[in-house]
Amino acid sequence: MNKSKALSRLLAATLVWVCGSVLAQDLPVTPAPEGAEVTIVSPKDGDVVEKEFVVIFGLSGMGVAPAGIDIEGTGHHHLLVDQTELPPQGKPMGSPPLHFGKGQTQTTLTLEPGKHTLQLIMGDKFHLPHNPPVVSKVITVEVKE
Repeated sequence: MNKSKALSRLLAATLVWVCGSVLAQDLPVTPAPEGAEVTIVSPKDGDVVEKEFVVIFGLSGMGVAPAGIDIEGTGHHHLLVDQTELPPQGKPMGSPPLHFGKGQTQTTLTLEPGKHTLQLIMGDKFHLPHNPPVVSKVITVEVKE
């Protein structure tokens, strides 16, 4: 690739990043519905699981809607695997966490043997955590050898 094309691509990528950062800062934070709770239904805290296992999400006090859909009192799930901190308030969630923007309410995970933590957090239509964040308790599972 010649220097001109490389420079053009670099400038375009920088422009996209800067514009995305500015837009992300201007996104309104969606209030969480009062009493909204997200839970991990299965597996349970302390369970021993196979390398591949199903995680079932639970939600009460709000509804599920795909990302980008603007329906009051809704959001979509994000799953934190082995994360020690929640995503920052006011910034769109990237990866991690795992994103379920089609409105999925369960997933199949494949993890290496050993102990792992799981936690759910709801995101609004812009992938932003609600205010206050709607998060589950952290659970620990042990994946069998």
